[in-house]
Amino acid sequence: MGMARAQIRPTSGRGIGGRAAALATTGLLGLAATATAASAAGIGQPVPWQMDLQRPVTEVATEIYNFHHLLNWIMLGVVLFVLALLIAVVVKFNEKKNPTPSRTTHNTMLEVAWTIVPVLILVAIAIPSFRVLRTQLSDPKADLMVKVIGHAWYWSYEYPEAVGGFKFDANLLEGEDQEKSGQPKLLATDNEMVVPVNKIVKIQVTAADVMHSWAMPSFGFKIDAIPGRLNQFWFKADREGTYHGQCSELCGQRHAYMPITVKVVSDQAFQAWTAEAKTKFARTDGGAKFAEANR
Repeated sequence: MGMARAQIRPTSGRGIGGRAAALATTGLLGLAATATAASAAGIGQPVPWQMDLQRPVTEVATEIYNFHHLLNWIMLGVVLFVLALLIAVVVKFNEKKNPTPSRTTHNTMLEVAWTIVPVLILVAIAIPSFRVLRTQLSDPKADLMVKVIGHAWYWSYEYPEAVGGFKFDANLLEGEDQEKSGQPKLLATDNEMVVPVNKIVKIQVTAADVMHSWAMPSFGFKIDAIPGRLNQFWFKADREGTYHGQCSELCGQRHAYMPITVKVVSDQAFQAWTAEAKTKFARTDGGAKFAEANR
């Protein structure tokens, strides 16, 4: 009649299988993309249902991360061994199989074994822990020094004269300002501490009133801020991005509202930021010159 007649073709089993495989592949790719996006979103901040440590971006954090996983495997082995031992005892030495209980009071070989094995486990833990400790206690020459001061309840940062000699406060970003920033709630600040990537940064931490603690999970350290005392630590971030931390010392009513934001940028971006910061923020009194603390 002039109209094309639709042809209905039987679908073979191979066609169904092919489409199923294609759908499965698409689903797996979608899950992989979602997982990758979730992982990327979680860099430098906690994510819902997170059970692992935050992704490390410094040498110290990487060693702590690897040591943490080693400990988990050792603990898993111990737990499974004890569980297997308990099951074996319950099955092998129950009342039906042993109507007359053994009167054995000791076993020399067994006692030697459960003394030596824990010692070997502790040695296996101690050796890599010394490596982590050595990295933490090393004292490389700083490319940049920043003074961090804890207040009730915010942080302030002072940069040395070598990069402009300025200081600023970093307060919690709330309400519409936080939403516009796109940063996580209760972790965003109105000003960030900015540092260059792949450079050794030393921070000297103190407090103006009560004890605080400057903690940055992705950098692998937490350092106490104590009035009248300077505590020093170093880090070298190997990845650009924005990283979040919080005060980790109970310090009063708004302790939970003392976030820390560190922005790691390229050398060019850091130079541009310092040029702007010199005009935007207050000058340090007489120009700040920081001396590295001796260990």
